[in-house]
Amino acid sequence: MHISITSPLPPVPRHWRRAALAAALVLSGCGLSSAEEIGAVDTVFKFIGPDHKIVVDAYDDPKVSGVTCYVSRAKTGGIKGAFGLAEDKSDASIACRQTGVISFADGKPLDKKEEMFSERISLVFKRLRVVRMVDAKRNTLVYLTYSDRLIEGSPQNSVTAVPVPAATPIPVK
Repeated sequence: MHISITSPLPPVPRHWRRAALAAALVLSGCGLSSAEEIGAVDTVFKFIGPDHKIVVDAYDDPKVSGVTCYVSRAKTGGIKGAFGLAEDKSDASIACRQTGVISFADGKPLDKKEEMFSERISLVFKRLRVVRMVDAKRNTLVYLTYSDRLIEGSPQNSVTAVPVPAATPIPVK
């Protein structure tokens, strides 16, 4: 018995390609930030799944030794939160401090504005970001945290500044 196939396989529908791309973006975004959880407090009891909470994470600036940023943010619990399907609120606060002798990695100049960290706070479309800006006139590092979405971001933000000692000029591109 001979079976012949006369037509090729049907093309993959566009919505399947988009779903595959979204899945790839989610997987590629996992583990990009190097936050260290300092602690958390519960804000709402959830009978099923973890409670809603406020989490405090520490981020060491990868290009500036001696500076650590502490970011507090809401983390959604419940069943959706347990499976990573919940969208966390856009509220976040940041405080960066000198935690050691300030020096610049490899002596390379810093960009005037650079994203230091980015962390997924919803399944696909929302990210929490920490951006470092250089105020060369005042020899100060300014850190901003905010969240954005693929379509529409949030104007909610928080800013902090770390003055660098005058004896240590900030190398800027």
